[in-house]
Amino acid sequence: MSYCKQEGKDRIIFVTKEDHEAPSNAELIEDDPNDPYEDHGLILPNGDINWNCPCLGGMASGPCGQQFKDAFSCFHYSKEEVKGSDCVENFRSMQECMQKYPELYPQEDDNDSAPSGGADNAPTASTSTDSLPTSSPDSTPAATENPAAS
Repeated sequence: MSYCKQEGKDRIIFVTKEDHEAPSNAELIEDDPNDPYEDHGLILPNGDINWNCPCLGGMASGPCGQQFKDAFSCFHYSKEEVKGSDCVENFRSMQECMQKYPELYPQEDDNDSAPSGGADNAPTASTSTDSLPTSSPDSTPAATENPAAS
């Protein structure tokens, strides 16, 4: 015999094997958009930005959270022909804040996954090619004098 038990906000339903053999007659209710426990995407049903969305990676909190919110909101609600073109100052402010906290907001070139051929691979003084002979496949090496042959 099945029965229900309420524990806080949760309702626990115990069912028997016979209950599972019969087709369900459960009535589904529509999701409540105001349910604080309901997961939503980036944009809430009322059109507001969901600052708790995991897709933002925590950018809305932390030392530059307010600058991020200002820039992101400006972009989201922008009506300009080039979306966000009216938000340059907001993004500049966010960038300046993030540069103050490089340990929290590393620059792309600060991590070890820099693409090959980047600034990390540029010749340094110790690996300079200035002292190497320059010859191309089409050129012939310059004749050198052999003092022993004289």
